[in-house]
Amino acid sequence: MPIFVSSLRHFGSDSFPATLKRELETLGSGVLPLERGTTQGGRVDDSNISATIIRVGEDDQFVRALVGVFFNEIVGGCSCGDEPVAENAYCEIQVLIDKQTGEAEFAVVSE
Repeated sequence: MPIFVSSLRHFGSDSFPATLKRELETLGSGVLPLERGTTQGGRVDDSNISATIIRVGEDDQFVRALVGVFFNEIVGGCSCGDEPVAENAYCEIQVLIDKQTGEAEFAVVSE
């Protein structure tokens, strides 16, 4: 489970969106659940993701952020000789950051 210490430290400031964006975009491959955001049955290529912060809120336990994530979906060729092609893909993810530990959880909220 990723720990977003910097985002938690910047929560409530003007620098929070940029900090969260940076921490999301530097996660290792396979950490975000982007497979639910694919639309053509392809596989996720998350080597070059781009995140945009849509909405931020909080409750007693969590910082909550709705984040749009742009990534590539690799779609296999449709006939002989076709090479796999990268298609642009997008999904929205709910990010929950525990206020005590900085541990982050993710859930896709749109497909």
